[in-house]
Amino acid sequence: MGDDGQSDGTSDHWDATFDVVVVGYGYAGAVAAIEACDRGSKVLIIEKMPDPGGISICSGGNVRTAEDAELAFAYLKQTCAGTTPDDVLRVLAEGMTEVVDYVETLAKASGATLDSRKAAGNYPFPGIDTFGYVSVGAVPDFDPAASYRHVSSYLPIHRAAGVRLFKVMEDNVAQRDIAIWLEAPAQRLITGAENEVRGVMVATKDGERKVKVRRGVVLACGGFEASAEIQRQHWQEKPILLAAFRGSTGDGIRMAQDLGADLWHMWNYHGTYGFKHPDPDYPYGIRLKRLPDWIPGRPPRNDVKMPWILVDQHGRRFMNEYPPYLQDTAQRPMSFFDPITQSYPRIPAYLLFDEAAHGTFPLCSPTFNDRDLSFEYSPDALKELEDRIVQRADSIAELAARLRVEETVLAASLKRWNELCAAGEDKDFGRPPPSMMKLATPPFYYAEVWPICSNTHGGPVHNARQQIMNVYNEPIPRLFAAGEMGGVFGHLYLAGGNMAECFVGGWIAGRQVADLEPWQ
Repeated sequence: MGDDGQSDGTSDHWDATFDVVVVGYGYAGAVAAIEACDRGSKVLIIEKMPDPGGISICSGGNVRTAEDAELAFAYLKQTCAGTTPDDVLRVLAEGMTEVVDYVETLAKASGATLDSRKAAGNYPFPGIDTFGYVSVGAVPDFDPAASYRHVSSYLPIHRAAGVRLFKVMEDNVAQRDIAIWLEAPAQRLITGAENEVRGVMVATKDGERKVKVRRGVVLACGGFEASAEIQRQHWQEKPILLAAFRGSTGDGIRMAQDLGADLWHMWNYHGTYGFKHPDPDYPYGIRLKRLPDWIPGRPPRNDVKMPWILVDQHGRRFMNEYPPYLQDTAQRPMSFFDPITQSYPRIPAYLLFDEAAHGTFPLCSPTFNDRDLSFEYSPDALKELEDRIVQRADSIAELAARLRVEETVLAASLKRWNELCAAGEDKDFGRPPPSMMKLATPPFYYAEVWPICSNTHGGPVHNARQQIMNVYNEPIPRLFAAGEMGGVFGHLYLAGGNMAECFVGGWIAGRQVADLEPWQ
């Protein structure tokens, strides 16, 4: 051991030996492990939580695909706004053209069928129409609710899609000689004299174990959506509620930094606005119902209604409540800090609707991968939760009093909104006209809303081979990243893009690490 207590990798004492260790068992970790194993490596997956799946299993299960790699690259380049090298984006774009065949091959392990469909990107950038999705449509003799009771998502059908895909991944891992340690968080990486990765210190249920890694380590352990401390240092707005998974606490980011890793995209996270649970000990924010995305410059759907508006702590409307990708950027207008009052006047903001809109659809969509929680989706359960969150006021005067805002200001905001609805155009913030609903019929309903982070994009920089790079733009030997652990999206997200990263980055990392010569 060195003077700082960190092994220099030269000791002969090891508790276990593997060719490849994959840290994290979500989609990216599973793919990396499968690929490394298929190339002849002895593979270990370590997962800090008692159940696998990570944030991946909470997803809608739709993996982004593309028909044309050049068009996909052009689109991705615009979404990253100069923050991600072209060669990294090209590799992802090319992988999106291959991912349908790849998932189809994996699906055979479960006898699963696939659904594929065209689906444009989220913004009118070059290449927008080359994209699509692939997902697992059905798995024979598989009940997602029974097999994954610890998983809840915003609609039962989406819950099933996310877990169906993970079922396919687990079946593939199970068919291979891949070791799995659950409740086994990685603590730090062990390096040799040239800073090359030679092992991992792992905290298991039976004590700390020093694992020798002969070829390399793939960090696929997610981002930092569950780390309030990292967020405080990198994000302006606060507090931000966690959406779905407590395991993503930035462990891989810290371990990579310990070896000199550079960082990127730390400010950017996939988020929206939503509710605090009425139980103060409940660990997650509650996202609102997922409304369909829309594309600026293209006609919005006429059948999508949004019954609410948002106002700030002064009673003023301040944003388009229905941006093109509600689940990705809706929290951004809430980040404003007022230097005069030294406060965030939009955190919390207030969601308002009236009696005419009451009951339009369930507002709450509890989402989590957590064995300590349970939520059975049903109309009654959703209504019971909503009734605990949403409050009632019989008049504008009472509403203003409950919100602690000036009645004249709030009344003016509602009057302005109703005038915009009557005119059929949101001249203030550009909300899609078909979604606009007047807010004029008492009683009125209100609830606090907060920024919610589904997952982060920031983390260690990686190159086109998924090698983690140091601050001098040099690869850290034998260290790779996959999935959300330093994602490519630096400005705007492409729906399903993290899923594509899990597969494309996972198979690149798994193949690259398995092809390394083992150290002796």
